[in-house]
Amino acid sequence: MTTNLQAPTATTARKADTRTYWRVLLAVVAPLPLLGQGLSYALSTVDGGDDFATTVASMQAHHGNAVVTGLLNILFVVLLIPATVALALTTRRRAPKLTAVGATICLLGFLSAFPLLPNDNVMALVTGDKGLDVATVTALDDAIWALPQVSLASLLFIVGIVIGLPILGVALWRAKAAPVWMAVCLILGTLTHPFMPGHLAAGLGLLVGAVGFVGVSRALLRTPNEAFDVAAL
Repeated sequence: MTTNLQAPTATTARKADTRTYWRVLLAVVAPLPLLGQGLSYALSTVDGGDDFATTVASMQAHHGNAVVTGLLNILFVVLLIPATVALALTTRRRAPKLTAVGATICLLGFLSAFPLLPNDNVMALVTGDKGLDVATVTALDDAIWALPQVSLASLLFIVGIVIGLPILGVALWRAKAAPVWMAVCLILGTLTHPFMPGHLAAGLGLLVGAVGFVGVSRALLRTPNEAFDVAAL
């Protein structure tokens, strides 16, 4: 009597391929920060140059507007770094040097600013809602902005917006990952942002920049998974 013995075969569990998930997620996220901040600026009832007391009074007079614009601002704070990563992933192979320089400047500025810079609009809204002393909160706000680490973070943030993002816009152009006019929108919308007069013009400028990020979304959605990233091991 004989028994047939078969050697055990090694089986390797196939890991889930999540490249489509990450690629589509980044494509969805890419335009949202500048879109949200652009709408926030455009709908706002205050200008960046208004003093604190004027901002408090305006927000109390237009309280619903202040809440809506504050919610739109969340898109900018939460998603700007992922959107920058999406842009860098789109250009990193065809414009590696520009991508490295632009992304480094951007991420240094954004990672410095978000945990350190005070949100004057939130402070103004809370001051009015809670009946806090405007003079006292104004002095606190001025004292925070006078801190050296806050001043440095503010400078790095501006550099990230007006230098880092335009460099990545040039990388988008050079990489031919999106139509040239979309790359130009990204460059002009971010380069000119701090110099736009009034909240409406500043908001429209950022909305133009958001169109450039739509070019990033377009590129990511057209990119095969194999070109986006290597498969899971």
